[in-house]
Amino acid sequence: MDGVQIRVRGQVQGVGFRPFIWQLAHARGLCGHVLNDPEGVLVRVAGEIGDLAAAIRAGAPPLARVDAVEVSAYTFDAPPEGFEITASRGAGAETRVTPDAATCPACLEEIRGHGRRRGYAFTNCTHCGPRFTILKGLPYDRARTTMAPFAMCPDCGAEYRNPADRRFHAQPIACPNCGPRLWYEEGGGEVAGDAIALAVARLKAGGIVAVKGLGGFHLACDATNAGAVAALRARKHRPGKPFALMAREADLAAIVEVSDAAVAALRDAAAPVVLMPARGTLPEVVAPGIDSLGVMLPYTPLHHLLLDAFGGVLVMTSGNLSGEPQVIGNAEAREKLAAFADGFLMHDREIARRLDDSVVRADPPMVLRRARGHVPGTLQLPPGFADAPPVVAYGGQMKAAICLIKNGQALLGHHLGELDEALTWEAFQQADADYAVLFDHHPAVVATDLHPDFRATRHGQARAAAEGLRLVAVQHHHAHLAACLGENLWPREGGPVAGIVLDGLGLGPDGTVWGGEILLGDYAGVERRVWLEPAPLIGGDRAQIEPWRNALVRLDAAGLSDWADALFPDAPRDLARQAAAKGINAPLSSSAGRLFDAVAACLGICPMRQSYEGEAAMRLEVLARRAGRAGAPKPRFGAPAPRGGALAPPALLRELRAAQLGGADPGALALAFHHWVAEAFATPARALVEAGGARAVALSGGVFQNALLHELTCAALAGLPVLTHRRVPANDGGLALGQALVAAAQSESP
Repeated sequence: MDGVQIRVRGQVQGVGFRPFIWQLAHARGLCGHVLNDPEGVLVRVAGEIGDLAAAIRAGAPPLARVDAVEVSAYTFDAPPEGFEITASRGAGAETRVTPDAATCPACLEEIRGHGRRRGYAFTNCTHCGPRFTILKGLPYDRARTTMAPFAMCPDCGAEYRNPADRRFHAQPIACPNCGPRLWYEEGGGEVAGDAIALAVARLKAGGIVAVKGLGGFHLACDATNAGAVAALRARKHRPGKPFALMAREADLAAIVEVSDAAVAALRDAAAPVVLMPARGTLPEVVAPGIDSLGVMLPYTPLHHLLLDAFGGVLVMTSGNLSGEPQVIGNAEAREKLAAFADGFLMHDREIARRLDDSVVRADPPMVLRRARGHVPGTLQLPPGFADAPPVVAYGGQMKAAICLIKNGQALLGHHLGELDEALTWEAFQQADADYAVLFDHHPAVVATDLHPDFRATRHGQARAAAEGLRLVAVQHHHAHLAACLGENLWPREGGPVAGIVLDGLGLGPDGTVWGGEILLGDYAGVERRVWLEPAPLIGGDRAQIEPWRNALVRLDAAGLSDWADALFPDAPRDLARQAAAKGINAPLSSSAGRLFDAVAACLGICPMRQSYEGEAAMRLEVLARRAGRAGAPKPRFGAPAPRGGALAPPALLRELRAAQLGGADPGALALAFHHWVAEAFATPARALVEAGGARAVALSGGVFQNALLHELTCAALAGLPVLTHRRVPANDGGLALGQALVAAAQSESP
């Protein structure tokens, strides 16, 4: 019997796609079947097809992402009777895996209602709930998830088998009779009683509770209780880094300035942490020296029940030892978090892989940390990469992430962290094996950073050698530029762009450490046109932690050694100067990040030591933004013209010193510095476009996470096509995507 076959590709498994097709087919009186297989969803139908393919695209379930709907002829061996959902077929994977999704309104109504799932912390359906964090293999079926140990009760089984039910084939389906169990522990043992009520009582008493979430444990405390927050800081040895918060939507207006863009980001199925302007109503200890707060809405039934019962705002920070990845196992939590937590809110559903919370900014829109809810969603490759060979790229040393390229898609993995930490390195290796299995990926090319001492680089080199794969070493800032181009779907043959790349550190081909330049080129290659005048990084890696070192060398170069001596009287200045003069553990660097540190130290914001990465620059941005809002007259520093390609900061520092001696407010000076950086790089980039050497300007690198600098640079480039990051981190979390694209562009197709 003649019929039609419809192949649906994309994020179409584990999202209720088969029951959606079943309902469409029944409404049209069609016969046939639908199934999951390694390529996505396969539909075979007989009857009056009509607009079925268009209806599939138009009405796909909320969590689905349809890349292609391909229609072809099909002949049935025998006329089908009715329309069925049949079992998944085949091993391997050519399809995207669905990210974890925040609790949907229907499930939220259930846990607050009067049915059998009232108050049940593991309620979910095909439109929400755990996905990637419970997945062990493909195709996505219950037997291949951490829900396999929980046998469905008759009621759940009936829902699971009913195509008309929103829980049809919802693999994590559960209820109090058959699903995971929640309990509360204190003092080394389980405490009898309502687990949520017991946890809330401890929180209201000023205690700290370890809460097992989707991708790992959090440490929670009352965000309005300064003593509780201070205790958490002391126990975690985290003196200054801002804490993330969890709040109900109704409670947001009391703590942050709410915008439509921020609310939309909060309500997204990814349920990320969203940076929002603080109202100043919470204790300063929540985010010392920072005028924004990272807030997320409750995204699991457990979180909703906890927040409803608590009735306020909670600190909800990652449960981990300093520098280590987030804890995911119950035994691991008892061992590692006992020194931090007064109690544990536990459950017995295993977490298959740890995923930190994603972090985004709504204005300008930008993903700062790509993790839970975003991963493992894929990104479309730009035109010209359809036939690219399969590539695995291993990223950098910090904010490590892995990227796979295959079949016109880029699979950018989750944030892993700093690879010097042993457990993070172990997680990196596990992720490498994990993604290869989940996505049935067999690379022809391995891409790494140019730096030979990065652990990710050595790992990639070893794999390429062992498997006989082509190895492509990609310069750090070329990878940043390519990541921005790729996210914006800049065609492979789209022509050169001027890339303003500002970050901390990246090895250049000349052996110096880059970090502030304009690159001209595309995926296949770049040339360095403009750069910050290099300065020694005294003490090597210590210069990233101690801003005074960067200020000292910049002030000495500007003829302001007396100011440096006055600013840092207790620092070992003579030894530092000798090291810089002799080049002893003092590599030259054009890092824009270190220039921000230097100016912050000059203004007394964070002079001697940072307690977390980016602290000095973040405080400098806050100071500048406040000055901008005040509206008072501000000094402006003249942006230099490049000499021999170099932008020299000495004149900037001399102007800054003169303005300070003239009584200028530190905030005004911080704002003037931001203007200087924006104009110093935007002016030559604009010249490249206007002269026809470049077709657009791209902004990349971690320094562009600074919203003020981003805004000022875009303003200075007004009237030109400007490419920016939105879905891919501008920082090293997006590096692997750029590496993969560069490697693909430089490689022959198979």
